[in-house]
Amino acid sequence: MINILTKYADLPARAALSAIFIISGIGKISAFEGTQGYMESFGVPGAMLIPTILAELLGGLAILIGFQTRYAALVLAFFSIAAAVIFHADFGDQIQQIMFLKNIAIAGGLLLLAKNGAPRLSIEALGEPSEA
Repeated sequence: MINILTKYADLPARAALSAIFIISGIGKISAFEGTQGYMESFGVPGAMLIPTILAELLGGLAILIGFQTRYAALVLAFFSIAAAVIFHADFGDQIQQIMFLKNIAIAGGLLLLAKNGAPRLSIEALGEPSEA
């Protein structure tokens, strides 16, 4: 029964994981200067914003379409953990604690994706024999 329910779960799972990165990357572009100032207020050089946007957009899109999924998932898992530690480690603030745990949970999902790749409904699955 579980095999039937999860047979095509890869694409919606990747879409759910990738959405936060794609939307966040676009948001950083539209609020570039404000985001730079926010990063700098935590001691992160503003010059890191462009690589951050690229990681979020390209990594998110790679996960969505299932291209180099394992590598993209590892990069974004590291990114999520780093963001949690740098920006959300104020455990006296319940919202920041929740944001920290959200990032850690996302990293956990990404690590599973890094382990399993994108075996169905993905660029990686093209040309591979399909399972019956």
